[in-house]
Amino acid sequence: MVVRAVTAMACVLTLAGCTSTITGTARPLRVTDVERELVTGYFADLNEAGGQGTSEQRDLLKDTQHPDFRDEDCELPAGTIKVQPTMSTLRLDPQWAPPGEDEHPRGVVLVVAVTLTVVQEGTEIGSQIGSQHVVLLNGKAYGFAPCVN
Repeated sequence: MVVRAVTAMACVLTLAGCTSTITGTARPLRVTDVERELVTGYFADLNEAGGQGTSEQRDLLKDTQHPDFRDEDCELPAGTIKVQPTMSTLRLDPQWAPPGEDEHPRGVVLVVAVTLTVVQEGTEIGSQIGSQHVVLLNGKAYGFAPCVN
């Protein structure tokens, strides 16, 4: 009887050691405050450069173009753009790949709803609501220039 009890206890302890429980509740990944600040800064810099002029904004768009897509032949629209992101819509988009590409770009890909306004010679000529992807790579925000070609 004692042998049976000892054997049963050994089995219980062995089985208990093979299972583990992690307490808590599973939650989806969320955008961090640091990531949110990088994206906010990206759009603020883009709009500030646009306020300074076409060449300044084009230079910024070239500098912030994702490093893996800088060789792309991109014809930018005439004038400047103002981009107003709706930051409450900012979310991770790990499955996204740029149009015509098969692979996800390096970095953390986020997407946000935006209102994009084209300005030519100080006059707003059109607005569009859509989404824009921003990639965070090595502590910097990169985008994909709004090519017209």
